[in-house]
Amino acid sequence: MRPECTEGAGGGGLMVPMAWMYAEYIADELLRTGDLMPPATLEYRAGRGALALTIFLSDGSGDGTGLVTRMEEWRSLTAYAPCWRDWVCGRLDRLEATAFESRSGSRDPDLALAGAAWRWLEETELLAPDLSAMGPGGDVTYTVAEEEGPQVWTPAWQLGLPLGHLAIHLF
Repeated sequence: MRPECTEGAGGGGLMVPMAWMYAEYIADELLRTGDLMPPATLEYRAGRGALALTIFLSDGSGDGTGLVTRMEEWRSLTAYAPCWRDWVCGRLDRLEATAFESRSGSRDPDLALAGAAWRWLEETELLAPDLSAMGPGGDVTYTVAEEEGPQVWTPAWQLGLPLGHLAIHLF
């Protein structure tokens, strides 16, 4: 889906980021349907951002592919965090280079919003349970201050990606 102009076919008016808005809408619907997290939380925002990036950057958007096929693609893309991060960075870099060459340097509004979402996911840290601190036997003793177990600061995408992946499974 290409950005649409509000002033006719050749006008230089405001470009509307339809592809990004579509991706965010689908991500929001998946998360709301899964009912995993209250929508007002930062964790929800991280999940929506990770899913929206996956939807926006995945191949075949707007090609008429069925929703079931697309869901399988998104499920596969969100399954492995280290691979997903590399995939997002690579796709964003390629799309920005292509947009720069084809539009004489003007910024694609969809790509601008996707880039902003990625920067937020990468730069924002959220407090999360430290899963690596738990041993294989699961027999860990917590202090009163660590009621829910040890916690660490982690980039938002590392929390949002599994949340989004689970939301796809629950849809």
